[in-house]
Amino acid sequence: MNRSLTLDDLVLAGIALAAGLLLAFLSRMVLRWLAGHAERTRWSGDDVIVDALRSVVPWAAIAGGAAAAAAVLPLTRTVRHHADQFLEVWLILVVTVSAARVIAGLVRSVTQSRSGVAGSATIFVNITRVLVLAIGFLVVLQTLGVSIAPLLTALGVGGLAVALALQDTLANLFAGIHILASKTVQPGDYIRLTSGEEGYVVDINWRQTTVRQLSNNLVVIPNGQLAKTNMTNYTRPEQQLTILVQVGVSYDSDLDHVERVTHEVIAETMTSTTGAVPDHEPAIRFHTFGDSRIGFTVILGVGEFSDQYRIKHEFIKRLHRRYREEGIHIPSPTRTVALQQGTVVIPQQRGALDAAPAVPE
Repeated sequence: MNRSLTLDDLVLAGIALAAGLLLAFLSRMVLRWLAGHAERTRWSGDDVIVDALRSVVPWAAIAGGAAAAAAVLPLTRTVRHHADQFLEVWLILVVTVSAARVIAGLVRSVTQSRSGVAGSATIFVNITRVLVLAIGFLVVLQTLGVSIAPLLTALGVGGLAVALALQDTLANLFAGIHILASKTVQPGDYIRLTSGEEGYVVDINWRQTTVRQLSNNLVVIPNGQLAKTNMTNYTRPEQQLTILVQVGVSYDSDLDHVERVTHEVIAETMTSTTGAVPDHEPAIRFHTFGDSRIGFTVILGVGEFSDQYRIKHEFIKRLHRRYREEGIHIPSPTRTVALQQGTVVIPQQRGALDAAPAVPE
């Protein structure tokens, strides 16, 4: 210590600390006011930036006040060096954490705007956050006088061993990056795998993809498995899709009358059912002379995959009721039994076994 500590030194140090605390309080109030204005803008990036500044600016003001207080006190060179070093590390950590929040928030905002869905792909957010925190940690080590060159060399040599030990984890990581970069699957899409899993994609992180089934259960699929399996995406390239409903009428029906009545039921269903697409032009296609009926297909448009169940439900109920009112018969499966001497022969109908033994009389 160059000189003795006096009352004036303590007063000046107290004023410096109080000024830092006051500046932190005022800056927090100003940033809170700015956050209110940022919420009313369309761009979500300003919300992320203001939220990060609300954490870094007050702490920086306090660190500045502490640095000013240390400057006016008659400290020895060693104590002053350690105090300055502590404040530098403190400020670096605050800036690093805030920068990680800002960059991760901006990446999340860009990911949401690109995918156009409410969910978020956390894989890019997590990778960005880890990289920023790692850079900040290296800067702290350099500030403390620790050489980071041997550390980087050791990480490079040990990276090979880590890569061999974490083959599956790294395969899932790069598979997830490939899936998101190719935009074949995005959060919010409805997918179905050849292995049987299907549902809405909730999230794609560094290791796995989470899918929510229609029963509200969650299915966790490793990214590597998702990248290798055959998959149907019912949301891309368009969310709207068509569904097929199979119908059959008796042979004595007037097919023009059947087609006209079915079109009327379709128009009624599509205009009154949630999830239907009234602008989609429906189609009726007769295609089969069956054993007991003439079969045809009704093609309807739905807004998204899960809407098809509601629309089929309403359409079949309305069509059945209208056919009964119009006298249009929907035949049930029949079987003709022919009696011969000594045996009962049962001719095979559609859906029966390929061969049936004769029944003794």
